[in-house]
Amino acid sequence: MEASHHRFSELFAQLGLPNDDASIRDFIQRYRPLSAELLLHQAPFWTPAQASLLKEEWRDDADWAEVVDQLNLALR
Repeated sequence: MEASHHRFSELFAQLGLPNDDASIRDFIQRYRPLSAELLLHQAPFWTPAQASLLKEEWRDDADWAEVVDQLNLALR
């Protein structure tokens, strides 16, 4: 099975967030550093649907897992 490689901007679009470079930078700057005690999907700024998507994609090691990990690192 061929692995899918998603871009950071595609994850932001999937989350329903602005996905241009400036908006992504602003989002990361606004919400970092994320507390080490919180899992990414537990951050208070996600909607329930966003949190669910992040949790499921990471937990299931799905197509989006790699870029979800990148977002997690960017927010730490």
